[in-house]
Amino acid sequence: MRIFVTGGAGFIGSNFIRHVLGLGKTFSIVNYDNLTYAGNLANLEAVAANRDYLFVKGDICDAAAVEAAMAGCDAVVHLAAESHVDRSIYEPAPVIETNVTGTFVLLQIARKTGIKKFVHISTDEVYGDLAPGTFAEENSTLRPSSPYSASKAGSDLLVLSYVRTFDFPAVITRSSNNYGPYQFPEKFLPLMITNALDDVPLPIYGDGKQQRDWLHVADNCRGILAVLERGRVGEVYNIGGLDIEENLSLARRLLRILHKPESLISYVKDRPGHDRRYALDCKKVGKELGWKPAISLEEGLRETIDWYKSNRTWIDGVRDGDYRNYYKKYYDNRDSSLRAIARPAPKSSHV
Repeated sequence: MRIFVTGGAGFIGSNFIRHVLGLGKTFSIVNYDNLTYAGNLANLEAVAANRDYLFVKGDICDAAAVEAAMAGCDAVVHLAAESHVDRSIYEPAPVIETNVTGTFVLLQIARKTGIKKFVHISTDEVYGDLAPGTFAEENSTLRPSSPYSASKAGSDLLVLSYVRTFDFPAVITRSSNNYGPYQFPEKFLPLMITNALDDVPLPIYGDGKQQRDWLHVADNCRGILAVLERGRVGEVYNIGGLDIEENLSLARRLLRILHKPESLISYVKDRPGHDRRYALDCKKVGKELGWKPAISLEEGLRETIDWYKSNRTWIDGVRDGDYRNYYKKYYDNRDSSLRAIARPAPKSSHV
């Protein structure tokens, strides 16, 4: 199976690509990424020379480039998104363009090229702020609170409309808060970890009582692949870690692991429209696909902390922007799109 992965140089995308290529199955990957602020090819250095991996730099809103790169692929895993809530609040336009228009372009090209399965990766944030003690099911009402979550809800509905109107073979996953190695340091957990390692304040929004369902990225990658291989067309699958904890409690936990003082915690003004609780009911994906999280929050948090402690060069490269030089060093002066077209597709096992 030849998989067209959008946003494959990002956090979840790069973990998914390494996971798939490490299985030893008959998978090949075309990684299509525009290398915006969170796209880092250094995340994929371990597979860069793999004969079943190809990187193509491109914008998902560029229909011609998408069509050229998607040629010969059997399936799409659509991860590319502007995903940072704060950025969407202060500059909504790029979020709407990428997450809605980009998804539309991909759907159009995937229909044209005869893609056999299209997995659209969404978020628990589309369900909005949940009441205490409640969990969102796949058929729960969508109540997005930010431009980011609204753009994801809009793209979800667009995907489902293509299933209904065009009999398009799409399926959606909605995952909870991912964490793990290679996550961009402006996200909550890597920001808390890297600040604690440097003995600088850990900024906590408001009172820190926001509840999140924490999912290790490796578990999410297994879930995405299960949906790709066995998920029913037209369905939505919640993928959650089943580990719900308040932001403040989680910050205190990682400080204890690192033997750092709680005095590093610094409370800052809450962001506009900040949801208090996200939590997913994941019975459906367990019942239909046999998936459940394998990594507990305690185990995953310690593993993630160890990764950031051992990869200070990666952290420094992201902070000072040096990671952007990776593309120039390894890919400048190459016509990646032509390489994608010219390279013969391997034998595929259609989903």
